[in-house]
Amino acid sequence: MRGIFLVAWLALLPGVALAGSATDVTVQQQWVRYLLPNIPAGGYLVMVNNSNMPATLTGASSPACSSLMLHESMNMGGTAMMMPVTSVPVPAHGQAELVEGGYHLMCMGPKMKPGDKIAITLDFGDGTSEVVSAPVYGAMGAP
Repeated sequence: MRGIFLVAWLALLPGVALAGSATDVTVQQQWVRYLLPNIPAGGYLVMVNNSNMPATLTGASSPACSSLMLHESMNMGGTAMMMPVTSVPVPAHGQAELVEGGYHLMCMGPKMKPGDKIAITLDFGDGTSEVVSAPVYGAMGAP
């Protein structure tokens, strides 16, 4: 009986491993706002989760940034603040937006200019990654 249970349990593992993975998350509307070389650039995008399981963005990197961090803007007692965060949840059959005034990517030491397209690797909690290409705009943001 234990053998049958083990075989049935092992048969379920591939489905469990794929649920909520980056392959179920599509990235849309990605772009970066660049200001000056000594000012951090901001990265924005929308992640849509097509899975029955939640997904979690746990990090990002780009060769166009000395470091790329997850941040959240918030209002604390009337004072606008930006704080690093360790993850951004993407609900099952839902979406998470990295936008101005909310979650966003903070690119320290930007190595880019308006008109460029940069590669950004998004890392997810299940160990998968997705590389997206993001256009770089200036101070006025995306057209």
